[in-house]
Amino acid sequence: MNAEQGFLRHAGMFFIRLLLGIIFYFQGYGKVFTMGVNNVYERFFKVFENTSLPKWLVVSTAYYTSYIEFIGGSLLIIGLFRKQVYCLLALDLLFVSFGHGFMEPIWDLSHVIPRAILLSTLFLLPPEWDQWNADSLLKRRDK
Repeated sequence: MNAEQGFLRHAGMFFIRLLLGIIFYFQGYGKVFTMGVNNVYERFFKVFENTSLPKWLVVSTAYYTSYIEFIGGSLLIIGLFRKQVYCLLALDLLFVSFGHGFMEPIWDLSHVIPRAILLSTLFLLPPEWDQWNADSLLKRRDK
């Protein structure tokens, strides 16, 4: 691989991770700081109280999705704990997809699909292509 190919791979991975991080960050920021998680629960999750799902699970999911989107997005932006964050955000997307599908089988996928595609790309591409991140800086510092 020549230097130009290496640069483009690193830049491409950085772009995908940064874009996904920004999307999740602002989604979570809005839920945590603009709307407030209690309002998010009332607006989007309270309807699940009328289902067979236990209330503790519904409340926990409202908090999990709100905070993991904000914290996970922040960590993706700087590139810290990337593998763990990918898994936590994948779980977030599964919860969101299950919730929407459970309540309305034909629902608007426009919020989930772009994030799922970007996240799947990060899972599938070699992690060594993602060199511009805090994980790499910390690893180099420890040596």
